Amino acid sequence: MKKRIAILATNGFEESELKSPKEAMEKEGFSVDIVSENQGTIKSWSDGNWSTEYTVDKTIDNVIAKDYNALVLPGGVINPDKLRRNEDALLFVRDFFSQKKPVAAICHAPWTLISADVVKGRKMTSFASIKDDLVNAGANWVDEEVVVDEGFVTSRNPNDLPAFNAKLIEEIKEGKHEEQHA
Repeated sequence: MKKRIAILATNGFEESELKSPKEAMEKEGFSVDIVSENQGTIKSWSDGNWSTEYTVDKTIDNVIAKDYNALVLPGGVINPDKLRRNEDALLFVRDFFSQKKPVAAICHAPWTLISADVVKGRKMTSFASIKDDLVNAGANWVDEEVVVDEGFVTSRNPNDLPAFNAKLIEEIKEGKHEEQHA
């Protein structure tokens, strides 16, 4: 069965953190949907400026976690700050954890996970500037290029993408993790 992956993003996502994992997963033969708040396109952020627009495949109000094998959350500052205020996005994220499916987040993306209340007790990393946010939300934060905690993959920044992509693909191939939890 072909693996289906959702990438949850909105305007202001870090371009490399969506493009690189998407290409790596497609190279593995996975089907990848960009899921967002609205139809049309979402605009990326790269090198401190607005960049390329990406086509949205599905809207958050028309998807359910049950239809996907894993969830990927790219970072950027604007993107997770917008998503963490969208209750449909938070429910979508929570469902992946409750269904024990792999979830991967990089850079500032854990902001969305904090608001979804799924980081307490989890070993993870992120962009250094949100370390305090994660610690205050109960996460066990470490400074490593990639951290895997029972199907939950996190990385710090675009420099970590090779390690992030490798672990993400490994976890998707392994499938559900019974110890995955919110």
